[in-house]
Amino acid sequence: MQFRLSQAARSEGHRLHSHDRLDSTNSEAMRLAQGGETGPLWVTTQRQEAGRGRRGNAWTSPEGNLAASLLMPVAGVPPEMVAPLGFVAGVALVDAIRDACRLALSPHAERGDAPLPQGIAPSAAAIHLKWPNDVLADGQKLAGILLEAETLPGGRRAVVVGFGVNVAAAPDGLPYPAAALAAFSAADAPMLLEFLSERFVEAVRIWNKGRGFSNIRRRWLERAAGVGAPVSVRMAEVTLTGIFETIDEGGRLVILAPDGTRRTVTAGEVHFGSAATAA
Repeated sequence: MQFRLSQAARSEGHRLHSHDRLDSTNSEAMRLAQGGETGPLWVTTQRQEAGRGRRGNAWTSPEGNLAASLLMPVAGVPPEMVAPLGFVAGVALVDAIRDACRLALSPHAERGDAPLPQGIAPSAAAIHLKWPNDVLADGQKLAGILLEAETLPGGRRAVVVGFGVNVAAAPDGLPYPAAALAAFSAADAPMLLEFLSERFVEAVRIWNKGRGFSNIRRRWLERAAGVGAPVSVRMAEVTLTGIFETIDEGGRLVILAPDGTRRTVTAGEVHFGSAATAA
């Protein structure tokens, strides 16, 4: 596979390091930051051998799937606006996946936020975000995002945004249903990265170092799964249930409880629909 960045990303100074094999693209990007690299720099690999997701969970990424990380400059970004970059990444990723579907299905389809064409596989028409950092295809996990930050000597902050997408194959033996892009699109990993690098530049421009997060929040909610539906969030010692009402300006999940009160959640295992009511 020959990875490439979009013209829009290259015009914004984004560069690409592509590898045959890595332990983790996030780890490699952070190592580069520790060595003085400031980005914006994308790191990709044909095969990732020690990928990880949230809470230290392993992320399997065989050859043919997309494992990519972006070392992103955050000079001038308020510290409290670094974590919401995960929502910027989510908007960019879901739009890139939708772009890949459109290109595979209709080479002349225009980009934009219009719904995907009718008459195609349901999973292709149902690409949504799941709070806080997943992408679902017809309710099955298709992709995940991992945001990592580190304060380097001298006080410089390094922020790495990692993307893992099941392009060619979905892993087996998971505790949740998973999907692969190949089931409903002819797009490959290099094509998806090109779309992603373009959409990320677009989303970062809207975000504007945190000043435009309200616009990112709106776009995220427009692409989200489960808004207005029953939700259950399992945390370390408690499970909250209610209606997924929104996300707030800090990116926290807002649940409308049965008693009419609102609870905000910063982290947890989320279940929607019948799985929520059974939790």
